[in-house]
Amino acid sequence: MRVAIFASGNGTNFEVLADKFAKKEITGNLVLLFCDHPNAPVIKRAEKFNIPYETFTVKECGNKLDYEKRIVEVLKAHQIDFIALAGYMRIIGKPILDEYEGSIINLHPAYLPEYQGLHAIERAFADHKEHNKNQTGVTLHYIDSGLDSGPVIYQEHVPIYQDDTCETLEERIHECEHRIYPKVLNEVLLSKSNN
Repeated sequence: MRVAIFASGNGTNFEVLADKFAKKEITGNLVLLFCDHPNAPVIKRAEKFNIPYETFTVKECGNKLDYEKRIVEVLKAHQIDFIALAGYMRIIGKPILDEYEGSIINLHPAYLPEYQGLHAIERAFADHKEHNKNQTGVTLHYIDSGLDSGPVIYQEHVPIYQDDTCETLEERIHECEHRIYPKVLNEVLLSKSNN
């Protein structure tokens, strides 16, 4: 299985996954990073692991449709079988779904269906402050045409403590992500390879 990771920002999950691929702790080969922000720190992480990367913006392509068609061309050129989203901050549209639906996994920093979309950690923390909410979570799910609505693969609750700040909660969520994403991605790729 030839895997591409899509990311938009810092890339801590990218780095965890790249490290596990390098150590052969995840089945398949990580062959590409796609990033929609040419100056994102995740690109430096890809360089560190000698992972080829492509980066361009919707604006460069003129519109979302042409942007996604260009992404599909890149994926085909790299013979990508599977896509792992790791902090990719765009909704996947029809051109990519037409080619890869059922082969795109996303990591979301909440216990879906709670806090779909952006700022999930901040919204969970605000509910903790206002309504004494004592947990949130992390979800791995397949991508469909909706917003964080695809079939759930795995979920885990993350506690919110009384003395938490938004930053300490975010750290705990990232720890959970870094622990479960490699394991779940490996299981998904193994089952895909065996079919």
